[in-house]
Amino acid sequence: MKQKDGQGAPDKLSRRNFIKNTGFVLGGAVLGGAIGTFMKKTPAQTVVPPAAAAEPKNFNRALMFFTPEQYAITEAAVERIFPADESGPGAKELGVAFFIDHQLAGEYGFNARDYMSPPFYAGEKVQGYQGRLKRREMYEIGLRELENYSQAQFQTGFVQLTDEQKDKVLKAFETDEAKLTTISASGFFKALRSNTLEGAYSDPLYGGNTDMKGWQMRNFPGAQMSYATVIDKDFTKIPPQSLQEHMTH
Repeated sequence: MKQKDGQGAPDKLSRRNFIKNTGFVLGGAVLGGAIGTFMKKTPAQTVVPPAAAAEPKNFNRALMFFTPEQYAITEAAVERIFPADESGPGAKELGVAFFIDHQLAGEYGFNARDYMSPPFYAGEKVQGYQGRLKRREMYEIGLRELENYSQAQFQTGFVQLTDEQKDKVLKAFETDEAKLTTISASGFFKALRSNTLEGAYSDPLYGGNTDMKGWQMRNFPGAQMSYATVIDKDFTKIPPQSLQEHMTH
C-alpha cells in the first residue's frame, strides 16, 4: 500500500503534490504568457504621439426653428440692419440669425410671459406689440412677406437682391409702404431690428455675439465675476468674459 503524504516517504502522486505542481504549471502558463512576452526581444517600434484634441464643435450653430430658407432670408436682412464696416463685423459674422432662431424656438417665440388672451385692442405706439400672433408666427409671416414683396418689386428673392435693393425692401417695411393684410409691416421690422441688436450684443451663450466681437467693439467687459482689481482705478479696458467661461471654471 502506498503511504499518504506526510507519512513516511513523500508520495509523488499525492493530492498535495498534484495540486502544488498543477498550480505551478498553470501559474507558469499564465505568467509565461504575460511576463514571457515582455522578456522576449522585439524590434524597435516607432512611438506615435497622440493626436491633438479636436476643436470642440459649436452646437449653438444649429437651427432650432427656422427652415434653411427662412434662415437665409433672416441672415440677409439682419446683415443690412447691422452691416459689417470699419468698426467691426456685421450681424452675419456675429451669428445674429442663429440668436433669433434660438429665441423663437423657446419661450420668447411662444410669448410665454405675455398676456395673450382676448379681447384684443389696437395698442399705442409706446406699448409695443399688441397682436394676437405669437412672435414665431409673426416671423413666419414677415419673412414670407419679405420674399413676396421682393418678388413683386424686383422679380427675384430677397437673398438674391443687391444691397441697395434689400435696403429699399426693408425701408418699405419700416415705413409701412409695403401694404400687408396679415401683419403690420413696420411692427415686424421693429421686432427684427430689436432682435438684431440683441443678438449682436447678448452673451454668446445664446447663439449670437460670436467670440464676443460685439462686446469688443464697445469695450464692454461682459459677465465679469468681480471688478475688485479695477474699481478704484480710472477707466480700464478689460477683456470680455462670457457666462459660458464661468461654467467651465
